[in-house]
Amino acid sequence: MSQNNTRTGIILMIAAVFVFAVQDGVSRLLADAYNVWMIVMIRYWFFALFVVAVAARSAGGIRAAAATSQPLLQTFRGVLLVLEVVVTIYAFVLLGLIPTHALFASYPLMIAALSGPILGEKVGPRRWAAIGAGFIGILVILRPGLAVFTPEALIALLAALMFAVYGLTTRYAARRDSAATSFFWTGTTGAVAISLVGIWFWEPMAPQDWIWMGMLCVTGALGHFLLIKCYEQAEASAVQPFAYFQLVFVSIIAVSFFGETTDLPTVIGAAIVVGAGLFTAFRERQLNKRAKVY
Repeated sequence: MSQNNTRTGIILMIAAVFVFAVQDGVSRLLADAYNVWMIVMIRYWFFALFVVAVAARSAGGIRAAAATSQPLLQTFRGVLLVLEVVVTIYAFVLLGLIPTHALFASYPLMIAALSGPILGEKVGPRRWAAIGAGFIGILVILRPGLAVFTPEALIALLAALMFAVYGLTTRYAARRDSAATSFFWTGTTGAVAISLVGIWFWEPMAPQDWIWMGMLCVTGALGHFLLIKCYEQAEASAVQPFAYFQLVFVSIIAVSFFGETTDLPTVIGAAIVVGAGLFTAFRERQLNKRAKVY
């Protein structure tokens, strides 16, 4: 990849996480008035249409995108991700956007910690040190034993763990399936799974709120489109650190539109978690470069 491509990839990653931050804000807004199952269901209907449209325009069409030798794994990934979205939005409502994202930022460290037992990857002492530092950062945010600790924070950590397992199963699936196949199965199986539950929670929506719902659907598709283009331009290890900009964008939205506030321990804890995540991403990029040389 050229330096120009990497620069373009970084810009696209920042644009993608900004769109995802807006999506989180809209999700938080709608979840205050409507049940989460219905919100995620409608969002996934649009997402599934987007996924099918992308597959139809790719080489080989939908048949090629859907072809997989590991349908159970792909289905598990899709169902796990849609459940993670539900859990995350619940955390937005119960805990707030800023604390949820501060804790959710720990998912790359969870991936690093679990990549050994699940994928058989070697995790060296430096990355274990970063994982330990990230755990300290989580404790700083949670402050267990103090009055500020809320059980709802565990919901945000559950969402991070679910997303980490999703990331690991995606890596595992990539050993035999293309990214296009995994993307297709993510959208379609997720839409089917959430529809089986969400249809029972349908409730009338005010006409003006359909505008917000439309915005939620569009931002979801646009965010994934930007992410696809990002990974076409640059290696994941080069652009992944810039995904942490989402925490910055979410914080601005939370303070500006939802009146959220934060405190020094949360800021310090989030900085430790993000710093540990950046170090982990840096080490992974170094190891990938060495692997290519040898």
